[in-house]
Order: sequence, then C-alpha cells, then structure tokens
Amino acid sequence: MTNQDCIFCKIAKKEIPAEIIFEDDLILAFKDINPQAPSHILIIPKEHFPSLNEIPNEKKGILSHILMNIKKIAQQIGANKNGYRVVLNIGKNAGQEVLHIHFHLLSGRQMTWPPG
Repeated sequence: MTNQDCIFCKIAKKEIPAEIIFEDDLILAFKDINPQAPSHILIIPKEHFPSLNEIPNEKKGILSHILMNIKKIAQQIGANKNGYRVVLNIGKNAGQEVLHIHFHLLSGRQMTWPPG
C-alpha cells in the first residue's frame, strides 16, 4: 500500500533521491534533510501507514522490525557508543509533519529533557 502524494512513499520507491543509510525489503533509513542533531536519520516502513494509530494488529511486526534495525543502524553509525534518541511523533500536535509513520534516530550531541 502506498500513497501517491506521500513524499516518504516516493523516497521508498526511489522517485525522490535521499541519502540512504540502510534498506531491506520492509524498511528504509535515510538522512533527514533538516537535521536536528549532527546525526539525524529517518526510518520508515516501505508500506504506507499515516501514523502508529493506523497500523493494524496484523501488521504490528513491522514495529519490532523497525526497532531492531534502529539498533543496527545506531551501531553502523557509531551512535551506540555515547547514546542516541529515538522519536516517534503521532499527529500534528506532536510535531508529525509527514503523514507516513517515521522514527527519528538522533545522535551526536547531548539531548535535553523535556524534548519539546
């Protein structure tokens, strides 16, 4: 399932270029074009889901697949050494700008709390 107007679907289909960090059959990870940390990577499923709220129970395995691969990506870029933050925004008030579920992997600087 894809959304023809979704920028992340277009990136997943390689219709729009991105600096890809990791890819397999289910997910794609690429550098954010507006980084909020020295290292800012977005991880998306290739299948279109507007947010966590729209992932049906029968597709819940994609979430563990993403999280386990975030761990691998963090190791790949060396973020596991000093720590990293994983962010999932759900909806406009949480800061979700693109309606395609995506995780942010942020590293390379001291993170603050609360985040926003």
